[in-house]
Amino acid sequence: MAYTILVVDDHQLVLDGLISIVKELDNFEIIASGRNGKEGLRLAETMKPDIILMDIDMPIMNGLEATRRIKSSLENSKVIILTMHNEASLIKKVMDIGADGYLLKNSDRHEFHNALCNVSKGKSYFSAEVTQRLLNPNEPSKTNFEIDVDTVQLSKLTERELDVLKLIAEGLSNKEIGDELFISHRTVDTHRTNLMKKLEVHNIAGLIKFSIKNGLVN
Repeated sequence: MAYTILVVDDHQLVLDGLISIVKELDNFEIIASGRNGKEGLRLAETMKPDIILMDIDMPIMNGLEATRRIKSSLENSKVIILTMHNEASLIKKVMDIGADGYLLKNSDRHEFHNALCNVSKGKSYFSAEVTQRLLNPNEPSKTNFEIDVDTVQLSKLTERELDVLKLIAEGLSNKEIGDELFISHRTVDTHRTNLMKKLEVHNIAGLIKFSIKNGLVN
């Protein structure tokens, strides 16, 4: 029986390429594909695939948020981040939210297959270049791509700050957020101030706009 795979990426060429590669592999089968994090989350919850290949930079909901939600609700589904980004802070964020692997899009077929095999057996897999980046975070990147600003800003937020941000975007007051999270309204105000600094916005409207843009609210 083949391990089932869900691919989530907003570029059709990437989807087509991955489907073509997996067709040549024994014991693996792509059963669905999604074009953004929200669609990927819905497909994951419906189809419960063994492995999810997840891009990071996508519209509606990014791959980080989709992965965080998947890992909190589907304990048997493994997630491999498949991206062009190799920034150390982003890799650490991916590890913190529980992803099972991190693979760069410049990886060859052998490494791709190796990642699938390891993760399908319950092991984690981080490519050699990713591991090197963690060991030497200040070394200049070998890629020519710029890191998405929103993705980097999201990676700086704590889990509590994410919780507060989502509730702000849902229109709750400081008191209501405090009651929801069992913290004081003053602590909520501190989190809100920190969120504005980290996300480089100047008011509640900016926080709400950022949340909607990055799929933090439905």
